Amino acid sequence: MGKNIFAAALVFVLLGVMVYAAFFIAPVDAKQGLIYRILYLHVSSAWTGLTAFLIGCIANLLYVWRRQPRWDWLGVAAVEVGLAFTTVVLVTGPIWAKPVWGIYWTWDARLTSTFVMWLLYISYLLLRTLIEEPDRRALLSALYGIFAFLDVPLVFGSIRWWRTQHPQPIVMGGPDSGMDPTMYKVLMFSWLAMLALMTLLLRQRYKLEAMRSDVEAMRHELEAA
Repeated sequence: MGKNIFAAALVFVLLGVMVYAAFFIAPVDAKQGLIYRILYLHVSSAWTGLTAFLIGCIANLLYVWRRQPRWDWLGVAAVEVGLAFTTVVLVTGPIWAKPVWGIYWTWDARLTSTFVMWLLYISYLLLRTLIEEPDRRALLSALYGIFAFLDVPLVFGSIRWWRTQHPQPIVMGGPDSGMDPTMYKVLMFSWLAMLALMTLLLRQRYKLEAMRSDVEAMRHELEAA
């Protein structure tokens, strides 16, 4: 219990420093003004969501290979956490886009592939609710989760492979994609804070799924008795 409280407090501090740095340390963007500060939440959430989906895909592959329940627990936990961060991305994106583009949404490659990815993982969670038998549910959802992950490289590479209205990548991008060094440091710290939050949520959700699995096993034993 004490470790959980310490971890939560540490994440809270990191998030507080992230907010302070985004508003008071990072300089104002010369072209976009104050609205640009949403980048530190939007981009760090996007990277963290993709990281969570990568963890989920690895867990799904390991379940198909090993058939151990713990990998199923990690897979569903990672998907739920990744969906939470991706939802933040889909909400903050239009808030940022309206003042900059003049529209909330456009069906370009980056936005469309991100929305499709969100729908795919929502479907992953819906699939799990439709299958009662634990082993069959775990296997089918793992196979589907591996399939859903195919969209993740498309989301990452969309603004590198196609011309889109979405801004070009500011990290690992083209020659004109560099950013102010202070902005870059604040962005990297924001990602660190979000990864810490992801780790905290992932651990708690994993424990919850393990408990749910134990309760489900006990229920089946009582029904069979």
